[in-house]
Amino acid sequence: MKQEFYDYDIYPKVFLGDRETTVTIQPLGVNSAFSVEKTYTVEAHKVDQSHVARYPERSGRTTLYCTPDADGCLRVTSCFEGEGEYNITVLDGERFVVSLSVYCLHEDMAGRIPLRGDLHLHTCRSDGHDDPVNVVANYRGYGYDFAVISDHSRYYPSLEAIRRYGDISDVAIIPGEEVHMPFNDVHYVNFGGKYSINALVSGNLNEEKAGDDLAWRSLDGNAPDPVSQEEFKAIIEERAKSVPLEHESERLSYAVLEWIYEHMQKNGGLGIFPHPYWLCPLMQLPEEYTKFIYKNKPFDAFEVLGGENYFAHNGFQTALYYEMRREGYDHPVVGSTDSHNSVAEHNRNALICSTIVFAKENERESLIDAIKNKYSVAVDTISAEYRLVGDFRWIRYGCFLMENYFPIHDEACRAEGYYLRRYFAGDDRAAEVLRTMKGQIPAMQKKYFAL
Repeated sequence: MKQEFYDYDIYPKVFLGDRETTVTIQPLGVNSAFSVEKTYTVEAHKVDQSHVARYPERSGRTTLYCTPDADGCLRVTSCFEGEGEYNITVLDGERFVVSLSVYCLHEDMAGRIPLRGDLHLHTCRSDGHDDPVNVVANYRGYGYDFAVISDHSRYYPSLEAIRRYGDISDVAIIPGEEVHMPFNDVHYVNFGGKYSINALVSGNLNEEKAGDDLAWRSLDGNAPDPVSQEEFKAIIEERAKSVPLEHESERLSYAVLEWIYEHMQKNGGLGIFPHPYWLCPLMQLPEEYTKFIYKNKPFDAFEVLGGENYFAHNGFQTALYYEMRREGYDHPVVGSTDSHNSVAEHNRNALICSTIVFAKENERESLIDAIKNKYSVAVDTISAEYRLVGDFRWIRYGCFLMENYFPIHDEACRAEGYYLRRYFAGDDRAAEVLRTMKGQIPAMQKKYFAL
């Protein structure tokens, strides 16, 4: 976290542009206090307009003079133009005091707050290491606002986590699963669907929890009746006849993808196409087939960043995204860890990717709606020098958030993750602590985002 954030706070950090807004600069210690006897100069310069000495005709520059209020804070009111980052510099005469940043957004972002999370996580219920509740607790401790449990072939672990958490935390746990169906080796993530796709064909691994109990294969007790393996085979073989691909294996596979996507549209979820450039040790899918899937889009969002740290995985997927976008295939993107061990100190891939979603609420339907409408950007944190993938508008805003908001947000989440683990281990004192923590992140969002 930047040194200046230990000395000063600035809020709101984000607001709608082209209107008068009051920004508060609050000193956080005696060392950084403003003198009540002084008048300070506050310069607000729009970052993308460059330097006034070299480009004096450019707009987006304001100089104001103010004295501290009774509470010790400086408050400046101005009309911030357009969309983008503003550098706010405080001067005491000619002496530099502090430089902070705020961000203006266009009207379409009204009510949309940034929520960071993971759309592809595994637990000990399939081939992961950790208990579902501890996976969520660990990622809350890393600063995530939402997380999905997407175990292989199983929907019920996500419901276990949701029911065990109840209302103890503000973290949003989204139901989900990684879908694996006969005739198809293309992986598929059901994020937020109200019923299990895997459980629509009998003899599935979701049945290990409670057979065909609707309570463990649907969010609300409603789901289509499953078909037999033989019935599913007949459905897919008939559908495959109309798929315009040369090879039978790919026709069958694609027919399954279409069938899955039809159910994703029915169950209200977000269908995600993950990691086509996963090497194991050969590429998971033939590249021509990957491009056919991408162009025909039997999914809602592309997992442009995923769970491996070698360049060919995420590098090739990023190149594919921009190449396809140049050709007119502009799909929503997400980034996910595909984590199988949520303890970062023992799994270097535990925190390599995430997604920032600009949604109106931190809940299933709002997150899905935002991603489908391209209000998301993928974040690569394989190294400390993070990068973002997606629309340039969201890359710019996302970089601001990574520098100026999420470090503060994540620090607030860290202790909550610890106490969530203690709570599920049976520590009664943890419940009391968590009750006092509940609401801290929504309050922070209200403070920093005047949208």
